[in-house]
Amino acid sequence: MRDALDATPYDALLLLSFGGPEGPDDVVPFLENVTRGRGIPKERLKEVGQHYFLFGGVSPINDQNRALLDALRKDFAEHGLDLPIYWGNRNWAPYLTDTLREMVADGHRRVLVLATSAYASYSGCRQYRENLAESLAALEAEGLELPRVDKLRHYFNHPGFVEPMVDGVIQSLAELPEDVRDGAHIAFSTHSIPTASADTSGPVEGHGEGGAYVAQHLEVSRLIADAVRERTGVDHPWQLVYQSRSGAPHIPWLEPDICDHLEERHASGVPAVVIAPIGFVSDHMEVLYDLDTEAKAKAEELGLPMRRSATVGDDPRFAAAVRDLVVERAAVERGQEVTPCALGALGASHNVCPVGCCPARAPKPAAAGVDSPYA
Repeated sequence: MRDALDATPYDALLLLSFGGPEGPDDVVPFLENVTRGRGIPKERLKEVGQHYFLFGGVSPINDQNRALLDALRKDFAEHGLDLPIYWGNRNWAPYLTDTLREMVADGHRRVLVLATSAYASYSGCRQYRENLAESLAALEAEGLELPRVDKLRHYFNHPGFVEPMVDGVIQSLAELPEDVRDGAHIAFSTHSIPTASADTSGPVEGHGEGGAYVAQHLEVSRLIADAVRERTGVDHPWQLVYQSRSGAPHIPWLEPDICDHLEERHASGVPAVVIAPIGFVSDHMEVLYDLDTEAKAKAEELGLPMRRSATVGDDPRFAAAVRDLVVERAAVERGQEVTPCALGALGASHNVCPVGCCPARAPKPAAAGVDSPYA
């Protein structure tokens, strides 16, 4: 058992997330961090921040990450995996650079990173890697000894990520009125991104219409829909839809939008809808506002019964999946043969991002990849 749970050569795990404001005074400074370099006026940021002000200026993402940290530490301790876990954010405290500095001070030199994004895309993977490179450059400028940083593979099709969402959809179906339950449509929702970004997501050989981003979400949708059919005996129709579009209106983004989709489903005679936010690890602001507020209001306007299923959050099965991913990657680094755990036809994702994977419009150094300047 001890060998199976050996994390060597890694000596720490870093939970890397987006961050969010924890009070009204934090909202605009947080949005300034998110949009840094884009020249967006403060007055415009105040308008954008209304989503946060509706919830007291507090994003739930930080508390959800604290809950996930507790779940991970509990799981690791119960299974004898001796690996300290730290937490850093890209856009709010605890900031990534501060956390890496703390890890260096604590003597850690081989760090694994768990990003709170399960899929391949620029914003969901490479941007995290760019932030890691920026933080390592800051530590290097301070004369600190840099740790080697590796990122855990995409976990979109790991059973510990998929199975809690299956349960969530089944529970939401059960909450619908009985007379509309069997005819309910499932809308699998994720963050919309520019189509150009989607088309170049994942390794170069997978680039094309939708790229890895769309392919991976479609795979998870199919896995969940198939599992729901097997467990309920009902074959529910489904579609992948998108939410949280932003940016200039002339730039094409992935569609259909969730609210437009609800209108279309209602017009086609669908009696009810379950929205499953498969693109998100936890119920953060974009789930609370875009689904629980806007999409809910649209469904009520249409008179369409709707339920929103839960995200994975701090489900013990997800914590166990992270443990599995850590042990798997550590064994790979030690040169051992590993059979990675993955559901469906796409198989396990790559451990190290190749050159050309999820490229940025303006190239920047990115850590934890083949082209990392901090290998």
